[in-house]
Amino acid sequence: MVKNAHTTPETGALGVPGDLGWHLGMILRGYQTRFEEAVAELPAGIRGYQILSTVVHHDPSNQQALGAHLAIDRTVLTYLLDTLVEAGLVERVPDPADRRVRKVVATSDGTRQLAHFEERVAAIEGDLLSGLSEAETLFLVALIRRLAMEIHRAQPGINPCDAMDR
Repeated sequence: MVKNAHTTPETGALGVPGDLGWHLGMILRGYQTRFEEAVAELPAGIRGYQILSTVVHHDPSNQQALGAHLAIDRTVLTYLLDTLVEAGLVERVPDPADRRVRKVVATSDGTRQLAHFEERVAAIEGDLLSGLSEAETLFLVALIRRLAMEIHRAQPGINPCDAMDR
């Protein structure tokens, strides 16, 4: 008789030590592949999407705050923003409170494009989670959000893109 790996004293509730990392890696790889396909036509791909989404939904006060929120290095962010500016999706505008500071805002085309790509991303997320019931999906997303925020609080400088880039 084979023991259930999830209930043996040697492995505990998480299963075999190390399996959690394998499971998370599979989920990340499955998500990344679908995400890349969904935003492939967007300048700068996933990072372009994340920048545009952050600018629209979180309204960072300046370029530095945008980079800090996404944990993107200042020089890399400048390059990515140049790409999005050239595509007409965002623009840098002087901050009325401090004209030395630049705020990144979405153009009307950028807002329209984001809405289009959000529909595509929502579809791939639905596809990824299609094996779960609606209740399971809501529960999983709530747990992942909570865990991500706890990790972010403990390690605010951690760059989630590093995991996806490897």
